[in-house]
Amino acid sequence: MKKFQALKDLVASVEKDAAAFYEKGNKAAGTRLRGVMQQLKVAASDIRKEVTDLKNKAD
Repeated sequence: MKKFQALKDLVASVEKDAAAFYEKGNKAAGTRLRGVMQQLKVAASDIRKEVTDLKNKAD
């Protein structure tokens, strides 16, 4: 559950940059947003692997 909470925290941390990019056209915020989105992709993949491992371990 720690990894899931970290994912949620990461989303919350980039919300301001997302708003700045989409609403104000701030290109630097867009660059930061892209970086965090890549981190989210990796984190989501880690969570998927963990869930699969735990599910298979339970069987």
